[in-house]
Amino acid sequence: MLQPSTSNFPPLYALQTAIIVHATTSKTPVTLGEVNAAVLVPLCNVDGVPGVLLELRGGKLRSHAGDFPGGRDDPADASFLAAALRETQEEVGLDHRQIDILGQFGPPERSLMGLRVWLYLGFVYPRGSHGTDTRSLNDPLLSISLSSLTISQAEVATVFHLPLSAFTSLRGFEGVNDSSGHSEVSGGKEGRLEAWSLTGWYMTLLMRILKVHT
Repeated sequence: MLQPSTSNFPPLYALQTAIIVHATTSKTPVTLGEVNAAVLVPLCNVDGVPGVLLELRGGKLRSHAGDFPGGRDDPADASFLAAALRETQEEVGLDHRQIDILGQFGPPERSLMGLRVWLYLGFVYPRGSHGTDTRSLNDPLLSISLSSLTISQAEVATVFHLPLSAFTSLRGFEGVNDSSGHSEVSGGKEGRLEAWSLTGWYMTLLMRILKVHT
């Protein structure tokens, strides 16, 4: 089981191996004429606590499902991964050099807005530290500061860090399908955490891959 502690992630190679094992050997073909989007699920430590970085979008920005950084791919993007990294930098100011891409997971699902969404997992380092850290793999991974993020006020209302400990109990997490197309994470009934639309599906799938729950 790759269940994280409250103080750190498992080694990144273990997370990467879990993603590789999960991945299928056949690639999903790109359908001509279909509109595609790409999303990054940013794992990160904040004050030594492992979790995921989530954003709440401005009220008018509902062009793709999911409250992870991402959006439609651009003709100038070299790949869907490049699109996810570009959108992440535009929305929350994370440079691609801060992100260790662990892999793609899950089949690209169609959002309620009709976009085919390609999903990538990455770990976020503090600016300037990725590639220069000489510590042992057994040492805790470095933490980022939310105050260091540069949020696009036109696209994102706020950014928050959600600890992985919130997902260690099925009773504490619930995916919700919302026919309106909205996607967000919020408090649910009886103290449960609810994630709507593709955001909930992404999180549930990731926790299953990491064997946090089945």
